[in-house]
Amino acid sequence: MARVMVVDDDLTVREVVVTYLRAAGYDVGEAADGESALAELRAERADLLVLDLMLPGIDGLEVCRRIRAAGNDVPVIMLTALGSETDRVVGLEQGADDYVTKPFSPRELVLRVESVLRRVGERGVAQGSVSDGDLVVDSTEHRATLSGRRLSLTAREFDLLRFFLSNPGQAFSRDELLQKVWGWSFGDQSTVTVHVRRLREKIEADPTHPVRLATVWGVGYRWEPAA
Repeated sequence: MARVMVVDDDLTVREVVVTYLRAAGYDVGEAADGESALAELRAERADLLVLDLMLPGIDGLEVCRRIRAAGNDVPVIMLTALGSETDRVVGLEQGADDYVTKPFSPRELVLRVESVLRRVGERGVAQGSVSDGDLVVDSTEHRATLSGRRLSLTAREFDLLRFFLSNPGQAFSRDELLQKVWGWSFGDQSTVTVHVRRLREKIEADPTHPVRLATVWGVGYRWEPAA
């Protein structure tokens, strides 16, 4: 049974989300602030974190940043304010894998949780590795290395990188990537843009002039295989 931690200082929101997740068959923990969430994560494993952006004390962005800085790749779904694109983008840049805007449907949130965990499960089922020159993505061990150095990737970054390496030389639009990597039939294309930028920062010698993960103007992105 997958364990989901819900972090939100609004007791009503937290109770509703916890109720729906438990009804869907998840083991659910909860916290009302960022410090408590970090302490809970140190004490007990979580398979996914539902994290509100606005928290007392340290906010959701800082919680996410500290989790990633500690090398924890637990998937994070961030809860953000409706219409706040800046918050969503910053959340993704700090390592969030997905987001849901408030007010939201609890059923939609459960579906997003299922989608993210399904992707994580698919990585466990996939065998072997794909590579391109000095870049290797091993699905069995959920490990990506560049010139022998392990890359620190979020769940979505790992999925996106594996997808590109498995489909070299093909151009994909942002909508196609949302469908094939995120499993979304619709969504904010800035999600893809942010993840591509984060990947470039980790795999390109010069992220401002990418040569591996190239932009195809008017289309989207293409992986350029090594010579």
